[in-house]
Amino acid sequence: ACTGIENIDEAITLLEQNNWDLVAAINGVIPQENGILQSEYGGETLHGPAYGPTTHSTAASSTSSSSSAFRHVVPSRQIVERQPRMLDFRVEYRDRNVDVVLEDSSTVGDIKHILENELQIPASKMLLKGWKTGDVDDSTVLKTLHLPKNNSLYVLTPDLPPPSSSHSGALQESLNQNVMLIVTHREVQREYNLNFSGSSTIQEVKRNVYDLTSIPVRHQLWEGWPPSATDDSMTLAVSGLTFPCHRLTVGRRSSPVQTREQSEEQCTDVHMVSDSDGDDFEDATEFGVDDGEMFGVASSALRKSPMMPENAENEGDALLQFTAEFSSRYGDCHPVYFIGSLEAAFQEAFYGKARDRKLLAIYLHHDESVLTNVFCSQMLCAESIVSYLSQNFITWAWDMTKEANRARFLTMCTRHFGSVVAQTIRTQKTDQFPLFLIIMGKRSSNEVLNVIQGNTTVDELMMRLMAAMEIFSAQQQEDIKDEDEREARENVKREQDEAYRISLEADRAKREAHEREMAEQFRLEQIRKEQEEEREAIRLSLEQSLPPEPKEESTESVSKLRIRTPSGEFFERRFLASSKLQVVFDFVASKGYPWEEYKLLGTFPRRDVTQLDPNKSLLEVKLYPQETLFLEAKE
Repeated sequence: ACTGIENIDEAITLLEQNNWDLVAAINGVIPQENGILQSEYGGETLHGPAYGPTTHSTAASSTSSSSSAFRHVVPSRQIVERQPRMLDFRVEYRDRNVDVVLEDSSTVGDIKHILENELQIPASKMLLKGWKTGDVDDSTVLKTLHLPKNNSLYVLTPDLPPPSSSHSGALQESLNQNVMLIVTHREVQREYNLNFSGSSTIQEVKRNVYDLTSIPVRHQLWEGWPPSATDDSMTLAVSGLTFPCHRLTVGRRSSPVQTREQSEEQCTDVHMVSDSDGDDFEDATEFGVDDGEMFGVASSALRKSPMMPENAENEGDALLQFTAEFSSRYGDCHPVYFIGSLEAAFQEAFYGKARDRKLLAIYLHHDESVLTNVFCSQMLCAESIVSYLSQNFITWAWDMTKEANRARFLTMCTRHFGSVVAQTIRTQKTDQFPLFLIIMGKRSSNEVLNVIQGNTTVDELMMRLMAAMEIFSAQQQEDIKDEDEREARENVKREQDEAYRISLEADRAKREAHEREMAEQFRLEQIRKEQEEEREAIRLSLEQSLPPEPKEESTESVSKLRIRTPSGEFFERRFLASSKLQVVFDFVASKGYPWEEYKLLGTFPRRDVTQLDPNKSLLEVKLYPQETLFLEAKE
């Protein structure tokens, strides 16, 4: 409420730095010149910030006391009616991001002053960009910009030289590089080999160590960190560690000597926490009681993590913990355990192509067996065994220490291998563990080729693995041959089917083309018939409309016309000399030669009669008393 710090890890770190003195921790965070906070108990004055890169301002929204141990005391003239609006800014500069939280009554210059402290760049050299309303100056009040709650800005420094490329390249290389931390647990004299990337933070390392040693981060006492590693949020790449390997020592911070008054207060706290969540009881060492000594048991025995959680819902999650715990106990040189269910391991090993299939090795672990540590460290982690397993086997593991996990595996074993194999494993005594089962997949079932007990040697283990591999190789060659023959038959059938499909497609295309051609011919024939019928109807109409042919002995002037067709035929007819030229055109059209398609030519002199006026008489166009004409198709 006073500092605006919501990250619990950051708050605990600040309290540890001030020896768990709450007032001193708040005084160390809040600058003295920005606001006043007063303790209700001791009367000490605490000052609240107006703004800062990681803290929120505490506004004078109320003068009433709250349930917090501190309240905001403001002179009466400074009381305002509304809570100041806080604005969040994420400012990007080269490869850095700075989070700034300000009241909306602050100015742009206030942001630059905060960035000046964070980036070590003079405010006068900064160009703050990214405003939605365009460029602003340092005196602009944020409230006038009507900004949203969250904003993104970036800083340009055109007057400053760019950083050294060699330095940034080295930093990037360190971030991408892995470092092995050899952490020695001082109380139990045990080493852990932990691999981290250079981009991991010191805080992540401490949390991982808490998972291994059960020492809370705030109770860890470290030796071996470089002097430059002063902030838990710092990445390992810039902390000054020795790459690629660095040694550290961790122990539990001893509890300070308590006064009678402090003891009474802590006793009260115990009763207060007893009704809360179990996670809060992690602080038992603050009351002078060690985690393991509360029940009279050695702490090292309690801190031994099981290889696999009991009653795990997901087999993949159980295998993840198994792999992590196995690595922490026996190092990183160990078989690559398949992460997933036993059914998924079967699919991976047995149900691919014959050339890709492998044997399945099932490692059954038991923490209470005297052979386990020797078998794991001397045989299972031997480089020759690890290499041979990775090349030829899919390795799956299970922890038989807990009764629930044992029963669960026996159920899986009965389902996949039958009751005989399950009974064989059920009758194995604890000291005969660990067991190594070699499974080969067959067409109809899965066969257990070998059950290797823990009392063996590296050479004997390798020989039994190689013997199983010989059996598997012979079976695999048969499977490859059968698969090749089956694929050849399928390829022939596929080629035949494809050829048949192509033939059908060709026949269908030919049939469709023929059908289209016939349809087109039928359509053209219909058009032709319709045109012929239309022409015939016009011809008959013209023929009926012609005046009767005058007789030779007619007393009227008669013109005799002889007309030659393009085919060489002749037809003759008599017309009255007073008839119009159109009558001649109609007569020619009635014979199948419409004047729109043919022209009628005279001989001497050669002339195009169809160009003459059709309303003139034959006498006027000089087609009297007789004339020979011939028809010619127009172009």
